Amino acid sequence: MNTCSEVAMPTRILLEGRPGVGKTTVVRRLASLLHTRTPVGFTTEEIREGTARVGFALETLDGRRAVLAHVAFPGPPRVGRYGVDLRVMEELALSAIAPLTRNPAPGDLALIDELGRMELSSSAFREAVEELFTAGIDLVATVHAHHDPFTDALKRRAGIELVRVTAQNRDALPGTLAARLEP
Repeated sequence: MNTCSEVAMPTRILLEGRPGVGKTTVVRRLASLLHTRTPVGFTTEEIREGTARVGFALETLDGRRAVLAHVAFPGPPRVGRYGVDLRVMEELALSAIAPLTRNPAPGDLALIDELGRMELSSSAFREAVEELFTAGIDLVATVHAHHDPFTDALKRRAGIELVRVTAQNRDALPGTLAARLEP
């Protein structure tokens, strides 16, 4: 009698795309389409004054929000012309994903937007991301299209599906992903 049971591998999807293509919108719509799962994580968005981009805000999926980076922040670190507030990563972003790094369970789902230079300025956040990628949970995260040693290594990991977000697929992608992630 064969008692071997098949264990489902967690879904691990990296959404890759150029700035402005709609990666954040895909993640936000995906979160809103999920009916039987409650994801944890965060999204980021531009802060604009008129037509000028002056910073980025981080918002957890449970509604907490703070300014992550701004031209008026002194840094360090600095990413381009933006000073990054690492406390936002360590207090807001890490607290959003902490339940999955401390006590992951099959069926847990993390949505992270994004694994970019500002977010990865935090070594504690990089460590938490590594933990998430080794936990037995489902994970959808956005990554930038340019080369970076940390995200390039994530893209090469076994079991990672790299999906390029384009103007042509961004509207259908949330529904396609939600159908895959719902039981």
